[in-house]
Amino acid sequence: MGEAAGGTTGGKYVEPGGEFTRDQRYIATRITADGRDGYPVEPGRYRLAVSRACPWANRLIIVRRLLGLEDAISMAVAGPTHDARSWTFDLDPGGRDPVLGIERLQEAYFARFPGYERGITVPAIVDVPTGQVVTNNFGQMSLDLSTEWTAYHREGAPQLYPERLRDEIDEVSAVLFRDVNNGVYRCGFAGSQEAYEKAYHQLFDRLDWLTERLAGQRYLVGDTITEADVRLFTTLARFDPVYHGHFKCNRSKLTEMPVLWAYARDLFQTPGFGDTVDFDHIKRHYYEVHRDINPTGVVPLGPDLANWLTPHGREELGGRPFGDGTPPPPPPAGERVDPAHTPLR
Repeated sequence: MGEAAGGTTGGKYVEPGGEFTRDQRYIATRITADGRDGYPVEPGRYRLAVSRACPWANRLIIVRRLLGLEDAISMAVAGPTHDARSWTFDLDPGGRDPVLGIERLQEAYFARFPGYERGITVPAIVDVPTGQVVTNNFGQMSLDLSTEWTAYHREGAPQLYPERLRDEIDEVSAVLFRDVNNGVYRCGFAGSQEAYEKAYHQLFDRLDWLTERLAGQRYLVGDTITEADVRLFTTLARFDPVYHGHFKCNRSKLTEMPVLWAYARDLFQTPGFGDTVDFDHIKRHYYEVHRDINPTGVVPLGPDLANWLTPHGREELGGRPFGDGTPPPPPPAGERVDPAHTPLR
């Protein structure tokens, strides 16, 4: 995840007495059309390692789906829980990823950086021939799927990062990261009352700002879905199941913020968004792994998810979800979310 691996065998997330600060020193290598970092765009060469629990990984799953890159970049799905040593491929037969042949994502990190000391995080892209991690820089990774992999986009792929809107998308994404995407963690992992209250107010002030912005426009930037919407959606999808209770982000539930709730449902019901969300994996990850916040590891049964499929009315604001493009086809059979873990049928 965006935070260092840790968890059921004693991983630690909260620093008593202080603010949570995310280690943002990611592996900066990029996969580019010109291969300037030594890793050229090449279909079939790379494998995207994700967990459906993780909001940062969920972004990559959505972007890969929307752009139709499933055949060009394969996907390894780790289980929702991990121990202090890293994400494991315990969903696969024999507990090994069938392509990389590894039990733990840590092995791909160590293959390139022996003894790698920072967090073993998802999402990560692995070079299949060498078994080495290429990058875990999630912010750049999704932008590169839009800009460097264009030769392999599906026909009708949307423009998630159009040049004319990039400055505004970058600006909105920066405040989203600081106050919302990472803001919920700054609440949940706060080590003091003061740090928690500061993060709480920053989060809900920004959610109020987003409510005002989205009250009169269907999407965050322009009149189509962009990278900015993907980045907000993955946090909103986790808000009521996890952040409201587990991370104490409890001024309001998402369902009690009418504009944001309608916006989230609009995206959830859009192909490529809701069909990537596994609510069971999401809850199991946070409640089972963060034992310093939830020592019993008990996972709540709620909330009821059926309301995600209720009418949202956002079509009245206009906007064209995919611009001049088209919705993606259904996910490949091997990548569908377990029907028991989603309200979608």
